[in-house]
Order: sequence, then C-alpha cells, then structure tokens
Amino acid sequence: MMREMKAYVRQSAESRVVELADVPVPEIDEHEVLVEIHGFGVGIHDRYFIPSDASFPYPIGTEGAGIIAQIGRKVADFRIGDRVILSTSLQPKGGTWAQFAAVPENSLIRMPDELDFVRAAGIPVAGASALESLGALDLTEGDTLFVAGASGAIGTLVIQLAAVRGVRVVGSASRKNHEYMRSLGAEKTVDYSNSDWQEQVREWMPGGVDAALAIQPGTGVDSMAVVRNGGKVITVSGDSFAPERGITVRQFMHHRETRRQVIRLAHDIAAGQIQLVIERVYPFDRAIEALEKTETRHARGKIVVSIST
Repeated sequence: MMREMKAYVRQSAESRVVELADVPVPEIDEHEVLVEIHGFGVGIHDRYFIPSDASFPYPIGTEGAGIIAQIGRKVADFRIGDRVILSTSLQPKGGTWAQFAAVPENSLIRMPDELDFVRAAGIPVAGASALESLGALDLTEGDTLFVAGASGAIGTLVIQLAAVRGVRVVGSASRKNHEYMRSLGAEKTVDYSNSDWQEQVREWMPGGVDAALAIQPGTGVDSMAVVRNGGKVITVSGDSFAPERGITVRQFMHHRETRRQVIRLAHDIAAGQIQLVIERVYPFDRAIEALEKTETRHARGKIVVSIST
C-alpha cells in the first residue's frame, strides 16, 4: 500500500492557492534520499516557485532540515538517521512543505551537532543569497555598502558577513529595526519612509557609497542614487533598470560552488559567530499564516515552520 503524508500543495499550474492535503510519500531513485522534515524555511517565492514540468498536487517549498529516513543504493556520503540541511528548489518530486521530501544527495548539507532543526531550516536560501550577493559585490576592507531591505533574512546576514570583512554598511529599514541592525554591525541606518534618506546616506558618505545591494523589489533605482560614479548595484529581487554614471548593475546569480560556503556559514551559525535572525516559528498547521506574513515583506529576519514529530 502506498504511504501518504501531509503536505502543503498547489493543485494546478493555473492556481497559486496553497492548501494542506494528503499526498503520496515521494519515491526516491538511486542518487536520492528521503528526508523526514522537522522544519522548513518560509520564503517570499514559495507559493509560485515550482518547476515547469511539475506534477500536481505539488508540495511547495525550497529549504528545510530533517533526518534521513531512506537512502538510494548509490548514495555514498549519507546514512539513515543523519541530520541534514536541504535545498529542494524546483525539484520535480516536490519541496519541503511536507512531512517527507525526496532530495538528491548533492543538495544535502550535514547539520552541525550544535544546530537545532529550526535554525538549520532557515539557512539555505537566505544564506546562499547573502553569500552570493557579497561575492558579486566583491568588496574589500574599508569599502562602503548600502543595503536596501537590511532587516530581512538576507539583509541581516549580509550586514554581519560584510562587517566581518571590514566593509562599512549603511542599512535601510523601518525605524523600529535601526538599533537592531546596528547591533549586527551596521554603521549607519536610514528609514526608507523618510523623504530625505538618500541625503542622509550622502552626508554619511560624501560622493556616494562604493556599492548597493537592492534586496526589496523596486529599490534598485533609488539605491543607485546613493552609489558613487563607477560603483556597483546588485539586485536580488530582479529589478531591471538602466545604469547611469558608469555604475555597473547586475542581478545576483546562484552558483553551485556556493554549497561549500553555506556549509561554512552553517558552522559559523552553530558556533554563534553569525546570528541567523528568526522572527517567529510557526507550527505546521499554521504554515499558510507564516507564508502570508512573509509575503508582506515586513518580517525581521527569517520565518520558520516547525513540524512536531
């Protein structure tokens, strides 16, 4: 008899409604493992980030953490019972918003012993995005960086990772988050709702900052205004706009080699050297509420769903 599990799914390509349903536990092939999910991160793209050839009902989700329950016969580096962090972005067999997920071996990271499932589940997407953004910015000690949307999951990691490298950071967010951003390493904070925030940045750094990271949608053009001539703007949200004043504008890209950096980041978080900011942990039966909260783009840090076992 085919086993079933509970999962949050989309029922069709036409509808973006997400609902809880009973679906078959995915079958694994020889290079995959079956992970019993204990927690998953909630992302702004989870509702619609599915493969073009998805079969429905399709479990959504792109990141999580859990325990390996079954392994394919050609899996070499993992065993049943291993605690793992995983990414399931655009996997044809479904994502992490489920009791079980089928995951290719090369999409797994072994969990450091000091990490719990909640923190581990929030690392893959924000962690990779922060690392890849900083790699694209290519900043060195003493350089200056403006971060638009600095209080979110990616921004809070970027502030810390940049500060460790000696990069001076000015972050934009609502005023209630300013003291918090400074505690993470931001040297200057501005409120994007103030009409003079760009002037505040230029007062802090006459001539403009060396680079800007536009995390929130629609912030690219405004961010470019505080960058010096010949500087750089990296967009995370996909904003498309024409560069000016010799400024380089690029969309950050995912790279396979980032996996090694994410492993290091997971160990740094486990050791307490980097904070993974989690605003709230929701129970499995309130996952839709967690998704709707994330979709407001007003979360401080990461939102995670915990599955009780």
